[in-house]
Amino acid sequence: MKKIIVTEDIAGERLDRLKTEFDVLHDFDIGRDRPRLLATVPEFEGMIVRNHTQVNEELLVAATNLKVVGRHGIGLDNVDVAAASRAGVIVTYAPDQNTVSVAELTMCLLIALARDLVNMDISTKAGGWERNRFCNMEIYQKTLGIIGLGKIGFRVAMRARAFGLRILAYDKYLSTDSFNYTESGALACTLDEVLEQSDFVTIHTPLNDETRNFCDEGFFARMKPSAYFLNQARGGLVVEDAIVKALKGRRIAGAALDVRQNEPPGVDELAGMENVILTPHMAGLTNECRERVCGVVCEDVARVLSGLDPIYPAD
Repeated sequence: MKKIIVTEDIAGERLDRLKTEFDVLHDFDIGRDRPRLLATVPEFEGMIVRNHTQVNEELLVAATNLKVVGRHGIGLDNVDVAAASRAGVIVTYAPDQNTVSVAELTMCLLIALARDLVNMDISTKAGGWERNRFCNMEIYQKTLGIIGLGKIGFRVAMRARAFGLRILAYDKYLSTDSFNYTESGALACTLDEVLEQSDFVTIHTPLNDETRNFCDEGFFARMKPSAYFLNQARGGLVVEDAIVKALKGRRIAGAALDVRQNEPPGVDELAGMENVILTPHMAGLTNECRERVCGVVCEDVARVLSGLDPIYPAD
């Protein structure tokens, strides 16, 4: 029976079934324990990882029997796909299955920022009734800037349109007559136009060498002082010192961050700011999303180990 190692906290009905079809070791902690992972991985033909397991050349050299890596999610920044290809290892992932959950949380956080919902809740639970303090703005007819109008950015745009937001988008890889623009009603803009005109700016790009530290001090300086920033994509897109400086200096009005450069980040300056909402990398963690992602990743790993082509291979 072929052997599969699952290196992080992953759960779902299809994983339970996978354990009846293959010899599966499910170790929640081994993805963060590099020496133990490198010593253990040679005996496995399949591997399923999430955010924290670094599938790089070092691991691929050690994994002498590995045939397939399943990335539980859409991001491939922790998987060296080129190195895997050179090693003859197939990489599969879940390119579409978390998009609805991420788009929904983006809209949830956008509205929470606009209405100062978190502070309103804290004040009221403490016995306050501060109606004048929390008289805030509607999002109707405000401008939303979307950086990255791909699978998730497009779904954010569709939901934002239903709320009556004007939508600007910057995506250097999409033509202006693409489906994502024409169906969402987003106006194709330069990055400067998005930052200078938007009341809310949300980023939905992959993390790679081109986008790492994309949101730096100059990025925030171009935003309106009344604007809010949201990141539900990857923490590495944002220079955290830069956003702290922008928030402390009121260069921007506030932020909602679901992802951080280091996770978990511990208690830091951002945690003490009233104009910041922090969530623990939860955008894709709904019950429905977890089942979808787990289902397609486990199915593809099983297919490859059974001699079939995967449905969702990474390019």
